[in-house]
Amino acid sequence: MTHPPAAISPATSVGVAFPAPAPASASPAGSLDGVALVTIDRRDVLNALSFDLLDALADSLEALDADPACRAIVLTGAGTRAFAAGADIKELATQTSSSLAEGRRFEVWDRLGAVGTPLIAAVRGFALGGGCELAMTCDMIVAGDDATFGQPEIAIGVMPGAGGTQRLTRAIGSARAMELILTGRSIGAAEAERLGLVTRVVPADATLDAALELAARIAGMPPLAVRAAKAAVRDASERPLSIGLAEERAAFFALFDTEDQAEGMQAFTDKRAPVWSGR
Repeated sequence: MTHPPAAISPATSVGVAFPAPAPASASPAGSLDGVALVTIDRRDVLNALSFDLLDALADSLEALDADPACRAIVLTGAGTRAFAAGADIKELATQTSSSLAEGRRFEVWDRLGAVGTPLIAAVRGFALGGGCELAMTCDMIVAGDDATFGQPEIAIGVMPGAGGTQRLTRAIGSARAMELILTGRSIGAAEAERLGLVTRVVPADATLDAALELAARIAGMPPLAVRAAKAAVRDASERPLSIGLAEERAAFFALFDTEDQAEGMQAFTDKRAPVWSGR
C-alpha cells in the first residue's frame, strides 16, 4: 500500500508524502521507494508543538509504521526558520499538575518513541525545548549548519518533560547535559555534532536532501533486519549490558529463520546484489 502526498490542513498541521519525493540531486528524478516524508507545518509559530499537532503526528507515524511498504521516515519542519521551536507555551501556560496528569496528553510521546520504522529528523533552524526532544526521539538527526538545539525550559520556570533530561544525557553525557539543561544554553549544529547529539551536519540548503538520501540507503536494506537492529540499538541505552547482549543474540538467531538472511548470504556467495523480500 502506498499513500499519495497528503495536503497539510490547518487542523492537523502535519503533511505526509509517501513515497517521498526524490532529492533534487538524485538521478533519475521521481520518488524514493520505501521512504516517507512527514512535515510539521505551523510556520507562523515556528512549528510550535501543540497537543493536537503531536496527536496528528503520532497518528501519521503509526500509520506509516504499520505499512510494510514504508521502510524509513524523514521528519522535518516546514520553512527554514525552525524544525520546531518548542512546545506551544500559550497552551501549556494554563495547565496545572493535575490537568497534565489527568489529561494524559503527554502519553503521545510514548507513541512517538514506539515507532519501529527508522526515523530521521531533518533539522533546520530552531529545535528547542519540545522541538529538541522531538528530534531526539528520532533515531538519527541530520542537521543543517543553521540548526540550533537546546532545552531552555529552565528559563520559564520548568524543566524538560518529554524526554529531554533522559535522551540528552544518553546522547552527550551527564556533565554536558546538566550544563545545557540547568543554564538553558543553546548550541549550534557544529557543537551538537562534536558532542554527539547529531548524526551529520550539512549545508543548510542540503539538509532535507541529505536526510532523504540517508533514508533511501536504509530503505534499501533488509527490512526485518533493520527493524531488529534499530530495536537492539535502542535497548542498548535502556537496559543493563547483560540483558542487552542476551536480547541482541536472540534477535540475531531469529533472523536466521528469514528468507532475507538466506538471500543475503547466497547473494554474497554469488557476488550479486540481494533482492529483499521482507520475509
